[in-house]
Amino acid sequence: DLIRYRNFRVFTSVERIQFTCVAVDPSGEVVCAGSTDSFDIHVWSVQTGQLVDQLAGHEGPVSCLSFSQETGTLASASWDRTIRVWSIFGRSQQVEPIEVFSDVLSISTRPDGEQVACSTLHGQITIFDIASARQVGNIDCRKDIISGRHLEDRFTAKNSARSKFFTTINYSFDGLAIVAGGNNNSICLYDVANEVLLRRFVVSRNMNLNGTLEFLNSKRLTEAGSLDLIDDAGENSDLEDRIDNSLPGSNRGGDLSTRRVRPEVRVTSIQFSPTATAFAAASTEGLLVYSIDDTLIFDPFDLDVDVTPQTTLESLNNKSYLESLVMAFRLNEEYLIQRVYEAIPASQINLVSSSLPTVYVGRILKFIADYAMESQHIEFNLLWIKALLCSHGSYMNLHKQDFASAMRSIQRFLGRVAKDVATTSKTNTYAYTFLASTEGKIDGEDDEQERDDGSTSEEEDGLDGLDEDEKMTDHEDEGEWQGFEDKKKQLPLQDDGESDDEEDLI
Repeated sequence: DLIRYRNFRVFTSVERIQFTCVAVDPSGEVVCAGSTDSFDIHVWSVQTGQLVDQLAGHEGPVSCLSFSQETGTLASASWDRTIRVWSIFGRSQQVEPIEVFSDVLSISTRPDGEQVACSTLHGQITIFDIASARQVGNIDCRKDIISGRHLEDRFTAKNSARSKFFTTINYSFDGLAIVAGGNNNSICLYDVANEVLLRRFVVSRNMNLNGTLEFLNSKRLTEAGSLDLIDDAGENSDLEDRIDNSLPGSNRGGDLSTRRVRPEVRVTSIQFSPTATAFAAASTEGLLVYSIDDTLIFDPFDLDVDVTPQTTLESLNNKSYLESLVMAFRLNEEYLIQRVYEAIPASQINLVSSSLPTVYVGRILKFIADYAMESQHIEFNLLWIKALLCSHGSYMNLHKQDFASAMRSIQRFLGRVAKDVATTSKTNTYAYTFLASTEGKIDGEDDEQERDDGSTSEEEDGLDGLDEDEKMTDHEDEGEWQGFEDKKKQLPLQDDGESDDEEDLI
């Protein structure tokens, strides 16, 4: 459990075997594992923790497993040079093996479940169609791999057959690219349709790792091997450094920090992000994340001589909203796009969205997804999203792969808005019930009633009181002057037993 950091389920098999590969169903209901001790695939239920089924059919140890993201089918590869595709949730378990011409080291299923790619020991990535069980592509990777020379190698890096293959591969979410890594110093990105190398990344330039250097220092190479492999700790001056605490014939005793063999550079696992704009690789140097840089200040698109920030602002002042928005996207400057986007009135959103060219639909959706996560204009952003989906929904449906990344970002924003609205509604339930029962009135509060002449009752009461005071003043002025003795006679007298409180006087 990643939230509570505790183990809540343990899956065990009938026999004592060691598992070497594991795969989890995208829905999180089924866990599958394979081992080199047994040729069967074990299937467990996450809810009950019980062993549900054992898939038999492979004639060798199961090396890797892979689930499809949409169909839920399981692809397995074995050292018997076969690939099998299992329908876990189907009734029939009859599968035909797909023959491969070499041992399979890694396997990856395309997210739509139509193709499966495998990396072989011969340094090739072979692509098969699942429905027809025939090969549809092959990528030769031997010449693309950067394999350095190890200290114990007798051959040069160019002639050595060490690590000339990939041990982990993964499909991108759109199925257009494959990223691969292995026990070497390179990560390769391939185009599936054209079967070509798009880019190669160097894992590490740390010379302390074995396999990062293509050429070794010839001065340290002897007939018995490299001088770097010799343990010269026994020649140290201090007694503590010369003592070997390890037991005879044991490789686990002694100081664990002492390294007799240099660590090798390798990539153990690699995975694409759901947005297909980044991928992560687990290597000996740590977790490496490669991403497309979308924060460039100036990245023009379909730029023209007349397209400048000044002309864009002039077009915005002239209320040519569509033209100014297109010009801002051509310049691709974030501050300018945000200024034009916020200046468009809500009444013009439907018109601008319907007239927007389709080439800019993906760009504005991506901008809205990034802008809306930190913006306070929730309704304004929702109006834009609704207008774009209503105007260009059919085009987006036909080109799902082009809008997959933007739509996932939009979905994340909508999910956050829905969660905030639900939380606010839940916390204010009793306040709404109270206001609805009292019709918005509080005890002791009188509503102001307007008269026919437009003045309120409080204002008229004030005017009436003012007139009475004026009349009283006039009446007192007309009479004779009264002394203090006469006014004392008019005041109420206070008894000795009464209190001096203001309430008693009133």
